[in-house]
Amino acid sequence: METLLGKFENYVAEHNICSHGDRILLAVSGGVDSMVMLSLFAQSGYRIGVAHCNFQLRGPEAEEDEQLVAECAEKLGVPHYNIRFDTLREMERTGESVQMAARRLRYDWFDSLCDEHGYTHIAIAHHGDDSVETFFINLLRGTGLRGLTGISVTNGRLIRPLLFSTRKEILDYALQKKIPFREDSSNASTKYLRNKIRLGIVPRIKEISPQFTETMTSNVERLTAAQGFIDRGMALLRQQVVLSRGDVHTIEVDRIDPMLPVQFVVYELLRGFHFNPEVINQLYHSFENEGQSTGKHFYSRDYAAYIDRRRIIVMPIPADDTCELEADAQTRRLSCGGNIIRFERLEVDDLDTLQQPDNVALIDESKLRYPLRVRRWRDGDSFVPFGMSGHKKVSDFLVDSKVSLPDKRRQFVVVSDGEIVWIVGRRVDERFRVGSATENVLRLTAEIDPA
Repeated sequence: METLLGKFENYVAEHNICSHGDRILLAVSGGVDSMVMLSLFAQSGYRIGVAHCNFQLRGPEAEEDEQLVAECAEKLGVPHYNIRFDTLREMERTGESVQMAARRLRYDWFDSLCDEHGYTHIAIAHHGDDSVETFFINLLRGTGLRGLTGISVTNGRLIRPLLFSTRKEILDYALQKKIPFREDSSNASTKYLRNKIRLGIVPRIKEISPQFTETMTSNVERLTAAQGFIDRGMALLRQQVVLSRGDVHTIEVDRIDPMLPVQFVVYELLRGFHFNPEVINQLYHSFENEGQSTGKHFYSRDYAAYIDRRRIIVMPIPADDTCELEADAQTRRLSCGGNIIRFERLEVDDLDTLQQPDNVALIDESKLRYPLRVRRWRDGDSFVPFGMSGHKKVSDFLVDSKVSLPDKRRQFVVVSDGEIVWIVGRRVDERFRVGSATENVLRLTAEIDPA
């Protein structure tokens, strides 16, 4: 029977993942997957370095992970890089979830290490079970076919040389070869969606189909091939229906063959400009009902789109664009200029605490007048900061808060009947705060749009 080392070497060669002439930076957490990956690369004679991130979220456990990785790298005689992130502070600063903040921090650092030390690849220890779990996560999120293709073997500098293997194969190999590793206690928690799938759904399916991981790996490969076929077709369609002049792109919808799924084609074209699915659906609905679309703009992280007769015009968001959107009493989510604001309506008794992070605002809903407006702040805006009794100009508040010039431009406000309710991610207006007489609460949560 072929050993895991043999499978690894064959998989890397067959998929042309890397060569012995490359310099490869291994992302090693101390867990079994990455420690086995380190062992396989070392045994195969590749030129490697080891990078370890301590996100300072797990106390002594994280310290012990850091120590193990450093000791193993030193024993193997390979370069070792370590960094500690203040992840909680970064979450407060950006409004990101812990997973999003940690992902951005680590990949930015990996890229900087590659640039500084000449590494050509970054190796991540994702395996076949990870790809299956990603399939289910994206299925639940409604990401479409592209999200069901699992995890790619290569993506720019990133390589994933263990996708051929299962979690069980990796664990068995570590035990057989006496490879030291650390068990992350958070892997047993069902707080995160991935763990709910890993610990709850997948084991039950495997009771029915013991070869489920292998079967799903084959399914994902076929879905990936189908998506590749679609991508090639879309490249040809793009040449036929998109007219680009500088930064302005015009989608001539009537040039799309009506025998094709037109809404899907428009979705694929706009996805390239980072519009998320919800915004694309809203835009297409307005396109089909042209009377509703006059003067209406739709926003992604970097682009604005609007409808001009039977065309969709896409351009970079102008510096003076307020990105103004409306929210009524039924709105659940708005996406604007790289931000997502979620709307949740609660009774005050449902709140565990009134203490919330900066990216969450609790508002007394009885004091609001709909529709609310979400827009960029502008000169002349003022509000009554939480805990104060007098008005303060938003410009002065941002200066006092030491907000950088780029972040000032990206600052949004929530407005009710001309009055600012929330400086998004920073401060609630005193007049709309939750108080002793509050019964119904509107909870607003700001996040960075990952689209």
